[in-house]
Amino acid sequence: MPAMVMPDPSDPQPPAAEPLGPYERLGVTPESSFEEVQAAKQSRLDEAGDDPMARSRIEAAYDALLMERLKQRQQGRVSTAARTASAREQLAPPPPPRVAMPALPQLSLPKVARPSLGWPALELAQGNDLGLALGGFGLLLGLLLVAPSVAPEFLLALATGFTVVCLQRRRRRFLAAVGWGFGLLTLGLVLGGLLMGATASGFPLGLPLNPLQLQSIPAMLLLLLAALFVA
Repeated sequence: MPAMVMPDPSDPQPPAAEPLGPYERLGVTPESSFEEVQAAKQSRLDEAGDDPMARSRIEAAYDALLMERLKQRQQGRVSTAARTASAREQLAPPPPPRVAMPALPQLSLPKVARPSLGWPALELAQGNDLGLALGGFGLLLGLLLVAPSVAPEFLLALATGFTVVCLQRRRRRFLAAVGWGFGLLTLGLVLGGLLMGATASGFPLGLPLNPLQLQSIPAMLLLLLAALFVA
């Protein structure tokens, strides 16, 4: 049986393999760009598969490389890839100036006065307005009382239009004048209907008027008062 040969402690031992640095483990160089480092890390992780130790060493190498590059930036040392990218940015032509769009003229919109919803003032018409109201309504009332052949509806339509004209001359508000004219006409016809109901029940009036004339009198008087006093 051959004798076993014991190794001599004095014999030189082979040198232990030095641990890989982050660049060697990822397979990149200090001049590699950040995109290349990321691609190399992903490639090494794919090669490691499900080996947890290998994957942890790759992640540690990637973190160490990032920390080293951060220190280089803080100390003012820039890699060759960063210098090359900066030079490309300086050599790139400047973007063309933007064409200024012409300013649109500002159009001032006309201010529309808000309609006044308050009650009008009551003041007796003066001068031509007073003469116009008295003369016009005097003629219409005379025709209503002494000319039964003239349709009261026609006379009331004329009285309403006359009231609108008088109010427009005094208030300078056409829509308000129209509203007052037709509103008072409606109220007067309602009062005239009540008056006709009273005469039908035997209320003694003793006036030679037919029912339509009698119903038109309150409306005619209200329109006259509006033409005289509404300002």
